[in-house]
Amino acid sequence: MLATLAIFFLTLIFSMPLGLLVCEIRKSRIGIVRWIARIYISIMRGTPLMLQLLVVFFGPYYLFGMKVTATYRFYAVIIGFALNYAAYFAEIYRGGIESIPKGQYEAAEVLGYSKVQTFWKIIFPQMVKRVLPPVTNEVITLVKDTSLAFALAYTEMFTLAKQVAASTASIMPLFIAGLFYYIFNFLVAMVMEKLEKRMQYFD
Repeated sequence: MLATLAIFFLTLIFSMPLGLLVCEIRKSRIGIVRWIARIYISIMRGTPLMLQLLVVFFGPYYLFGMKVTATYRFYAVIIGFALNYAAYFAEIYRGGIESIPKGQYEAAEVLGYSKVQTFWKIIFPQMVKRVLPPVTNEVITLVKDTSLAFALAYTEMFTLAKQVAASTASIMPLFIAGLFYYIFNFLVAMVMEKLEKRMQYFD
């Protein structure tokens, strides 16, 4: 259970800010930079997460001949998850930013705000409110996707539940794991709903 929680929280900690960075690169005026971000997003969203985890884990060995240690297994899981979810968050953020009327930027310019101040004080809070529903969906999906860590033989809750179910010839461990995912997702949805209500200030 702790391993599952670690994957969940560390993925969010790294993927959310990385997604914002990718979003800004995606909106760059420099064509080649913008296309690099688009290709990255396309690959991350167009290939299975399980395949990406395998590439991150085995890539250093096959590409550079580096020895892959057992310790790296956990890091590979976090890197793979963070890179994957950053691509989804980047597109969600971009949609939220582009939905804000241009009048907001013009008003900020009249008030003497710099571009950085305009983004963080005016655009960002409104963007956060608009993207909360799709972000909630991604966060809920992440809770369930943590089970894909089994692809790298990293033992998290669902992997252990399958092993116990196989050794005891009982389906009960899988039901218990499923109950954990349901409760965890219920709590996540409840927290996000409260956050959404607090963001009504920016209507």
